[in-house]
Amino acid sequence: MTADREFLVLSRGQWDADARPEDIQRAIDSFYVWLDGLVAAGRMRRGQRLAPARRIVTRGQGVVDGPFGEAKEVIGGYWFVIAPSLDEAAALAAGNPCLRYGLSYEIRPIEHAPARADVHGCETPPHRGQRGDDRP
Repeated sequence: MTADREFLVLSRGQWDADARPEDIQRAIDSFYVWLDGLVAAGRMRRGQRLAPARRIVTRGQGVVDGPFGEAKEVIGGYWFVIAPSLDEAAALAAGNPCLRYGLSYEIRPIEHAPARADVHGCETPPHRGQRGDDRP
């Protein structure tokens, strides 16, 4: 039996422009009922909605107010799924009622180990051949 792991779910995108507000509200209300049930069952943990204000911090430009990604790249909130695998976490997220109205969800495993320069991770280019890189 595989032990449960924690996965981050990022809510992406915006509501369909042609969707009626009352239909979107029904999906939102259904989402909270769905989420409450999964939290009570120990399959999810709550996250938060994100406010629209933001800044980008980079090495070259410092702190800037934009440019930002396209609407489909907007992250509107996050929550956590508890599941044995990424596939099972994605299957749970696929039950979200808000999918019907334009949102999508990115599911990522939580990495509890601290970052290391010699271990391949999201920030490490795979061509460097660090431990954990499955390239020859």
